[in-house]
Amino acid sequence: MNNRCLLCSTIIVLGVLIFSLTVRAQTKYIDIEWLQLMPADDLEALLNYPEVLFEIEDGADNDNMSALEEISPTDETANRFQQALKSTKVVESFDGKAIRLPGFIVPLETDEKQRVTQFFIVPYFGACLHMPPPPPNQIIYVQYSTGIELSSLYDAFWLEGQLRIDTTENLLGKSAYSMKIDKVYPYEE
Repeated sequence: MNNRCLLCSTIIVLGVLIFSLTVRAQTKYIDIEWLQLMPADDLEALLNYPEVLFEIEDGADNDNMSALEEISPTDETANRFQQALKSTKVVESFDGKAIRLPGFIVPLETDEKQRVTQFFIVPYFGACLHMPPPPPNQIIYVQYSTGIELSSLYDAFWLEGQLRIDTTENLLGKSAYSMKIDKVYPYEE
């Protein structure tokens, strides 16, 4: 009787495994661009940045986000720009969608083999390492137990997986999305 139970259990486990691999292989990923993750009103606010930004020299003492608030506390365009830079508003229709997206990896945690296991995906190199970081709706948080061998922060990747609306905060930034990764591979056009 025990051999029969063992055989039945093995067949069930193999069936479930084959089914899950087949479903994963059949997943159709939607190619998206980063700006699609940002609500239209936030994008408009960032594209219509305040004139006062042109008055600030790169690298000057007032070349920071708090200076913008001090320079123009009553400027509605500047205020909306500031809000968009910190926005966690998302595009709800992407929740649960299987997507494919290019991006750069900002490591947050590594395993004992120095593979990156927790990271942010960002639209451009150096995001989160320079100020200001991208808006939270332009940052995706990932936990990936398999880990990624990252030889350079300059390396771009394609990432495929299921996108979720989920806020995560870290010293390097705040994300408004998370992603369950199915596949990561080097970026090629």
